[in-house]
Amino acid sequence: MNAKQDNDAKAAAGKQRRIQDQQDELDQSKPKSGGDGKGKPAQTGARPHPEPPLPGQHLEKPGLEQDLELQPQFEAPLYQGSGKLRGLTALITGGDSGIGRAVAVLFAREGADVAIVHLDETPDAEETRRHVAAEGRQCLVIKGDVKDPAFCEKAVSTTVDTFGKLDILVNNAAFQEHADSLLDITDERFDETMRTNVYGYFHMARAALPHLKPGSSIINTGSVTGLRGQPQLLDYSTTKGAIHAFTMSLAGNLAEKGIRVNAVAPGPVWTPLNPADQPPEKIKSFGAKTALGRPAQPEEISPAYVFLASPVCSSYITGIVLPITGSPGG
Repeated sequence: MNAKQDNDAKAAAGKQRRIQDQQDELDQSKPKSGGDGKGKPAQTGARPHPEPPLPGQHLEKPGLEQDLELQPQFEAPLYQGSGKLRGLTALITGGDSGIGRAVAVLFAREGADVAIVHLDETPDAEETRRHVAAEGRQCLVIKGDVKDPAFCEKAVSTTVDTFGKLDILVNNAAFQEHADSLLDITDERFDETMRTNVYGYFHMARAALPHLKPGSSIINTGSVTGLRGQPQLLDYSTTKGAIHAFTMSLAGNLAEKGIRVNAVAPGPVWTPLNPADQPPEKIKSFGAKTALGRPAQPEEISPAYVFLASPVCSSYITGIVLPITGSPGG
């Protein structure tokens, strides 16, 4: 990592914190409100998962997983690897925490070496590296800002130089900040959301494409907000809808090359993203309005990425947006 990448990453994190501070000031001037789900949360996983009420906590952006009072469940201890990704190399943006970390761990368990891109969350990134190494695979950590196309080119070339190839790209980095009104969304905020969530995916896919070959895979992280909309996430939802369209369009574009492109559209997931966005009183009921009555844990989302990445599982699947929302109908 050079000084420019480090400075760019720190500058981007600083900009996101300024946007967060502006919204926090707006929130403090408005009445507090919250919503509770109905009924008892459902436990449907291989082990129990936390239920609302969750800790009412507000993190400083971009949000460190190590600072969460309730640590996300990402290790999937009952998931048994079977070599579905043996010998492959994956690059995961936003791989330091949350869904990205959970995906990195399962990819490693399935036999892949992993490179992770992060913004300014070095302690989280090193923790992810430790867990990938514990699975017996190599983990390359790359710090930088995906809004910068030159950085995306560098991240891909560094991955290829280190591992000799690139087989899987997971576009997962994201910026999210709520707003009750369209009038609260400044040009700076809209630009940060669009350039991180859409431009970043475009830049990474374009940089990776020359290195991908038949059987390779691109997986984009979409969102339920891109399927249904979300009134307080106007700009974020817009980017996720764009990501879904980008996924389907790129899948058609790359089909003749034998490169599959798919997306996962999660509902509420317990990661640093939302505690670094919503005020503490809303975080307590996060995920309560889903049919299952609770947020997903990252380990409940990551197996879908293994499925879509693996040529032995999904060789005839391209252009789908897979909803994992905890509710019927996506």
